Amino acid sequence: MTEAPTIPQTQPVAPHLKSQELSFPLPRALYTTAHVHLTFLDTCATVFLASSTPGDSAGSIKPMGSFIYAMPDRTSPRSTISTTLYTSPASVEYTTRIAKILARRMGKPVYVGCSIDATALSLTVEEEMEGVRKIVEVVLKEWEKRQN
Repeated sequence: MTEAPTIPQTQPVAPHLKSQELSFPLPRALYTTAHVHLTFLDTCATVFLASSTPGDSAGSIKPMGSFIYAMPDRTSPRSTISTTLYTSPASVEYTTRIAKILARRMGKPVYVGCSIDATALSLTVEEEMEGVRKIVEVVLKEWEKRQN
């Protein structure tokens, strides 16, 4: 008589997922607030970016913006690979730039959704780059908190 094989028992594990929502003024973009929704997972991060100005009506619907996936290149640490999952011409370049910077700095794949339209905000190149710098700085600060 043979014994039936024993099936290993598994323990349910609660996900340790905790999203964060942050808001801060964009530098040199008068009266413009950046809104960031962060979710850090063990294998990747998701970041959703939006902006608001005092003239925005509370009930207005904004377009989703672009959605980009970026990951560090294993063969070259200074470069990243990205692909556009959803494109909105007004925000695709801005979103791609942020996604690539975050993927390279974090060393993990990143999904970035962004509806910030830098041209609609009438920003110069320097002002736009300052905004990118601030967003990356805030996200990386939260990432480092999680790592410690």
